[in-house]
Amino acid sequence: MTAVALALAASLTWGFADFGAGVAARRAPVFVVAAVAQAAGLVLMTLIVVANGDSVPSLRHALWAVFAGLAAVVGLSAFYRALAIGTMGIVGPITATSSLVPLVFGLARGERPDALQAAGIALAIVGVVAASVERLPEGRRIGAGVGLAFLAAVTFGCSLLGLSRAAPGGLAWAILVMRLTATPLIALLALGFRSTWRLPVAFWAGLVAVGLGDAGATLLYGDASTRGLLSVVAVLSSLYPIVIVVLGRVVLSERVARGQLAGVAVALAGVSLISAG
Repeated sequence: MTAVALALAASLTWGFADFGAGVAARRAPVFVVAAVAQAAGLVLMTLIVVANGDSVPSLRHALWAVFAGLAAVVGLSAFYRALAIGTMGIVGPITATSSLVPLVFGLARGERPDALQAAGIALAIVGVVAASVERLPEGRRIGAGVGLAFLAAVTFGCSLLGLSRAAPGGLAWAILVMRLTATPLIALLALGFRSTWRLPVAFWAGLVAVGLGDAGATLLYGDASTRGLLSVVAVLSSLYPIVIVVLGRVVLSERVARGQLAGVAVALAGVSLISAG
Protein backbone atom coordinates (compact mmCIF):
# COMPACT_ATOMS: atom_id res chain seq x y z
CA MET A 1 0.00 0.00 0.00
CA THR A 2 2.98 2.32 0.60
CA ALA A 3 3.99 2.05 -3.06
CA VAL A 4 0.43 2.94 -4.12
CA ALA A 5 0.36 6.02 -1.87
CA LEU A 6 3.77 7.20 -3.08
CA ALA A 7 2.81 6.73 -6.74
CA LEU A 8 -0.44 8.65 -6.29
CA ALA A 9 1.42 11.43 -4.46
CA ALA A 10 3.85 11.59 -7.39
CA SER A 11 0.91 11.94 -9.79
CA LEU A 12 -0.61 14.78 -7.77
CA THR A 13 2.68 16.65 -7.53
CA TRP A 14 3.50 16.17 -11.20
CA GLY A 15 0.03 17.43 -12.10
CA PHE A 16 0.50 20.78 -10.34
CA ALA A 17 4.08 21.15 -11.62
CA ASP A 18 3.19 20.37 -15.23
CA PHE A 19 0.21 22.70 -15.18
CA GLY A 20 2.47 25.49 -13.97
CA ALA A 21 5.00 24.68 -16.69
CA GLY A 22 2.27 24.69 -19.34
CA VAL A 23 1.06 28.13 -18.27
CA ALA A 24 4.64 29.44 -18.24
CA ALA A 25 5.29 28.01 -21.72
CA ARG A 26 2.56 30.29 -23.07
CA ARG A 27 4.63 33.31 -22.03
CA ALA A 28 8.20 32.13 -22.65
CA PRO A 29 9.94 29.66 -25.00
CA VAL A 30 9.72 26.01 -24.02
CA PHE A 31 13.48 25.60 -23.60
CA VAL A 32 13.68 28.60 -21.25
CA VAL A 33 10.89 27.17 -19.08
CA ALA A 34 12.46 23.71 -19.05
CA ALA A 35 15.97 25.05 -18.35
CA VAL A 36 14.96 27.03 -15.28
CA ALA A 37 12.78 24.22 -13.92
CA GLN A 38 15.51 21.63 -14.44
CA ALA A 39 18.14 23.89 -12.84
CA ALA A 40 15.98 24.34 -9.75
CA GLY A 41 15.57 20.57 -9.48
CA LEU A 42 19.31 20.10 -9.94
CA VAL A 43 20.09 22.41 -7.02
CA LEU A 44 17.57 20.60 -4.80
CA MET A 45 18.93 17.15 -5.63
CA THR A 46 22.52 18.30 -5.10
CA LEU A 47 21.63 19.52 -1.61
CA ILE A 48 19.85 16.24 -0.82
CA VAL A 49 22.76 14.09 -1.99
CA VAL A 50 25.28 16.19 -0.02
CA ALA A 51 23.10 16.15 3.10
CA ASN A 52 22.56 12.38 2.94
CA GLY A 53 26.18 11.56 2.17
CA ASP A 54 25.06 8.75 -0.14
CA SER A 55 27.71 6.63 -1.83
CA VAL A 56 28.28 7.00 -5.57
CA PRO A 57 26.18 4.55 -7.63
CA SER A 58 27.64 1.81 -9.78
CA LEU A 59 28.38 2.46 -13.45
CA ARG A 60 25.37 0.38 -14.52
CA HIS A 61 22.97 2.37 -12.36
CA ALA A 62 24.57 5.65 -13.46
CA LEU A 63 24.16 4.75 -17.14
CA TRP A 64 20.47 4.00 -16.60
CA ALA A 65 20.14 7.45 -15.00
CA VAL A 66 21.91 9.09 -17.96
CA PHE A 67 19.52 7.30 -20.30
CA ALA A 68 16.59 8.60 -18.22
CA GLY A 69 17.98 12.13 -18.39
CA LEU A 70 18.42 12.10 -22.17
CA ALA A 71 14.89 10.77 -22.65
CA ALA A 72 13.61 13.47 -20.29
CA VAL A 73 15.16 16.22 -22.44
CA VAL A 74 13.12 15.14 -25.46
CA GLY A 75 10.02 14.44 -23.37
CA LEU A 76 9.98 17.75 -21.52
CA SER A 77 10.62 19.78 -24.67
CA ALA A 78 7.78 18.05 -26.54
CA PHE A 79 5.42 18.08 -23.55
CA TYR A 80 5.83 21.76 -22.64
CA ARG A 81 5.43 22.79 -26.28
CA ALA A 82 2.29 20.65 -26.59
CA LEU A 83 0.86 22.25 -23.43
CA ALA A 84 1.60 25.69 -24.86
CA ILE A 85 -0.14 25.20 -28.23
CA GLY A 86 -2.87 22.71 -27.33
CA THR A 87 -5.63 22.24 -24.78
CA MET A 88 -4.08 21.12 -21.51
CA GLY A 89 -7.02 18.86 -20.78
CA ILE A 90 -6.28 17.00 -24.03
CA VAL A 91 -2.49 16.98 -24.08
CA GLY A 92 -2.14 15.91 -20.45
CA PRO A 93 -4.09 12.64 -20.66
CA ILE A 94 -2.26 11.56 -23.80
CA THR A 95 1.10 11.76 -22.07
CA ALA A 96 -0.24 9.43 -19.38
CA THR A 97 0.13 6.59 -21.87
CA SER A 98 3.84 6.85 -21.04
CA SER A 99 3.10 4.23 -18.38
CA LEU A 100 2.84 1.61 -21.13
CA VAL A 101 6.64 1.54 -21.54
CA PRO A 102 7.52 0.53 -17.95
CA LEU A 103 4.30 -1.50 -17.78
CA VAL A 104 5.34 -3.70 -20.71
CA PHE A 105 8.87 -3.92 -19.33
CA GLY A 106 7.59 -5.04 -15.92
CA LEU A 107 5.33 -7.67 -17.43
CA ALA A 108 8.14 -8.91 -19.66
CA ARG A 109 10.29 -9.39 -16.57
CA GLY A 110 7.66 -11.64 -15.05
CA GLU A 111 5.64 -9.24 -12.89
CA ARG A 112 2.08 -10.51 -12.53
CA PRO A 113 -0.44 -8.10 -10.96
CA ASP A 114 -3.44 -9.85 -9.41
CA ALA A 115 -6.84 -9.85 -11.13
CA LEU A 116 -8.10 -6.64 -9.49
CA GLN A 117 -4.89 -4.78 -10.29
CA ALA A 118 -4.89 -6.00 -13.88
CA ALA A 119 -8.47 -4.77 -14.32
CA GLY A 120 -7.50 -1.47 -12.70
CA ILE A 121 -4.55 -1.02 -15.04
CA ALA A 122 -6.80 -1.62 -18.05
CA LEU A 123 -9.40 0.87 -16.79
CA ALA A 124 -6.77 3.51 -16.04
CA ILE A 125 -5.32 3.27 -19.55
CA VAL A 126 -8.75 3.35 -21.21
CA GLY A 127 -9.68 6.32 -19.04
CA VAL A 128 -6.76 8.51 -20.01
CA VAL A 129 -7.23 7.68 -23.70
CA ALA A 130 -10.93 8.60 -23.50
CA ALA A 131 -10.01 11.84 -21.76
CA SER A 132 -7.76 12.80 -24.69
CA VAL A 133 -10.48 13.00 -27.37
CA GLU A 134 -11.97 16.44 -27.97
CA ARG A 135 -15.43 16.97 -29.52
CA LEU A 136 -15.48 20.00 -31.82
CA PRO A 137 -18.33 21.48 -33.92
CA GLU A 138 -17.04 19.74 -37.05
CA GLY A 139 -16.89 16.41 -35.29
CA ARG A 140 -14.69 14.38 -33.04
CA ARG A 141 -10.96 14.78 -33.64
CA ILE A 142 -7.64 14.98 -31.89
CA GLY A 143 -6.68 18.50 -30.80
CA ALA A 144 -3.56 20.58 -31.42
CA GLY A 145 -0.28 19.41 -29.99
CA VAL A 146 -1.28 15.76 -29.94
CA GLY A 147 1.66 14.59 -32.06
CA LEU A 148 4.06 16.23 -29.62
CA ALA A 149 2.09 14.75 -26.72
CA PHE A 150 2.56 11.22 -28.07
CA LEU A 151 6.28 11.88 -28.57
CA ALA A 152 6.42 13.06 -24.97
CA ALA A 153 4.55 9.94 -23.84
CA VAL A 154 7.09 7.57 -25.44
CA THR A 155 10.13 9.44 -24.17
CA PHE A 156 8.65 9.98 -20.69
CA GLY A 157 7.99 6.25 -20.54
CA CYS A 158 11.64 5.56 -21.38
CA SER A 159 12.71 8.06 -18.73
CA LEU A 160 10.51 6.44 -16.08
CA LEU A 161 11.91 3.04 -17.02
CA GLY A 162 15.47 4.33 -16.78
CA LEU A 163 14.83 5.88 -13.38
CA SER A 164 13.25 2.71 -12.01
CA ARG A 165 16.36 0.76 -13.09
CA ALA A 166 18.75 3.35 -11.64
CA ALA A 167 16.92 3.89 -8.33
CA PRO A 168 18.19 0.70 -6.58
CA GLY A 169 21.71 2.17 -6.80
CA GLY A 170 20.64 5.22 -4.81
CA LEU A 171 17.47 7.18 -5.54
CA ALA A 172 18.82 10.67 -4.85
CA TRP A 173 21.95 9.97 -6.89
CA ALA A 174 19.87 8.59 -9.78
CA ILE A 175 17.79 11.75 -9.99
CA LEU A 176 20.88 13.95 -9.60
CA VAL A 177 22.57 12.19 -12.53
CA MET A 178 19.37 12.63 -14.55
CA ARG A 179 19.44 16.38 -13.85
CA LEU A 180 23.18 16.63 -14.55
CA THR A 181 22.51 15.04 -17.93
CA ALA A 182 19.40 17.01 -18.89
CA THR A 183 20.05 20.51 -17.51
CA PRO A 184 23.16 21.46 -19.56
CA LEU A 185 21.56 20.25 -22.80
CA ILE A 186 18.35 22.21 -22.21
CA ALA A 187 20.32 25.27 -21.04
CA LEU A 188 22.27 25.32 -24.31
CA LEU A 189 19.03 25.27 -26.28
CA ALA A 190 17.64 28.08 -24.08
CA LEU A 191 20.59 30.40 -24.78
CA GLY A 192 19.10 31.21 -28.17
CA PHE A 193 16.17 32.99 -26.50
CA ARG A 194 18.02 35.60 -24.40
CA SER A 195 15.59 38.37 -25.35
CA THR A 196 12.77 36.61 -23.50
CA TRP A 197 14.53 36.54 -20.14
CA ARG A 198 13.16 40.00 -19.22
CA LEU A 199 10.10 38.78 -17.37
CA PRO A 200 8.70 39.58 -13.90
CA VAL A 201 10.37 38.09 -10.83
CA ALA A 202 7.12 36.31 -9.97
CA PHE A 203 7.33 34.42 -13.27
CA TRP A 204 10.80 33.09 -12.47
CA ALA A 205 9.76 32.22 -8.93
CA GLY A 206 6.91 30.19 -10.38
CA LEU A 207 9.33 28.29 -12.63
CA VAL A 208 11.52 27.49 -9.63
CA ALA A 209 8.45 26.11 -7.86
CA VAL A 210 7.71 23.99 -10.95
CA GLY A 211 11.25 22.60 -10.91
CA LEU A 212 11.11 21.78 -7.20
CA GLY A 213 7.71 20.10 -7.66
CA ASP A 214 8.98 18.04 -10.58
CA ALA A 215 12.03 16.91 -8.60
CA GLY A 216 9.84 16.05 -5.61
CA ALA A 217 7.47 14.01 -7.76
CA THR A 218 10.42 12.18 -9.32
CA LEU A 219 11.65 11.28 -5.83
CA LEU A 220 8.23 9.93 -4.92
CA TYR A 221 8.02 7.86 -8.10
CA GLY A 222 11.52 6.49 -7.71
CA ASP A 223 10.82 5.45 -4.12
CA ALA A 224 7.53 3.82 -5.16
CA SER A 225 9.26 1.88 -7.95
CA THR A 226 11.55 0.22 -5.38
CA ARG A 227 8.66 -0.77 -3.08
CA GLY A 228 6.03 -2.21 -5.43
CA LEU A 229 5.42 -3.72 -8.85
CA LEU A 230 6.73 -1.43 -11.61
CA SER A 231 3.71 -2.34 -13.75
CA VAL A 232 1.39 -0.97 -11.05
CA VAL A 233 3.47 2.01 -9.89
CA ALA A 234 3.97 3.23 -13.46
CA VAL A 235 0.24 3.40 -14.16
CA LEU A 236 -0.64 5.10 -10.88
CA SER A 237 2.09 7.71 -11.24
CA SER A 238 0.87 8.56 -14.75
CA LEU A 239 -2.52 9.82 -13.59
CA TYR A 240 -1.26 13.40 -13.24
CA PRO A 241 -3.25 14.50 -16.34
CA ILE A 242 -6.40 14.34 -14.20
CA VAL A 243 -4.97 17.20 -12.14
CA ILE A 244 -4.13 19.08 -15.35
CA VAL A 245 -7.67 18.59 -16.71
CA VAL A 246 -9.22 19.91 -13.51
CA LEU A 247 -6.86 22.89 -13.22
CA GLY A 248 -7.33 23.71 -16.90
CA ARG A 249 -11.09 23.84 -16.37
CA VAL A 250 -10.97 25.81 -13.12
CA VAL A 251 -8.09 28.20 -13.77
CA LEU A 252 -8.11 28.62 -17.56
CA SER A 253 -11.82 27.90 -18.18
CA GLU A 254 -10.93 25.26 -20.75
CA ARG A 255 -13.90 23.31 -22.04
CA VAL A 256 -14.01 19.71 -20.87
CA ALA A 257 -16.48 17.49 -22.71
CA ARG A 258 -18.62 14.87 -20.98
CA GLY A 259 -16.65 12.12 -22.68
CA GLN A 260 -13.46 13.49 -21.18
CA LEU A 261 -15.02 13.65 -17.73
CA ALA A 262 -16.16 10.07 -18.18
CA GLY A 263 -12.59 9.14 -19.05
CA VAL A 264 -11.37 10.76 -15.84
CA ALA A 265 -13.97 8.82 -13.86
CA VAL A 266 -12.93 5.54 -15.49
CA ALA A 267 -9.28 6.26 -14.71
CA LEU A 268 -10.13 6.94 -11.06
CA ALA A 269 -12.09 3.67 -10.93
CA GLY A 270 -8.96 1.95 -12.21
CA VAL A 271 -6.96 3.53 -9.36
CA SER A 272 -9.47 2.18 -6.86
CA LEU A 273 -9.14 -1.36 -8.21
CA ILE A 274 -5.34 -1.18 -8.20
CA SER A 275 -5.37 0.03 -4.61
CA ALA A 276 -7.82 -2.69 -3.58
CA GLY A 277 -5.64 -5.32 -5.24
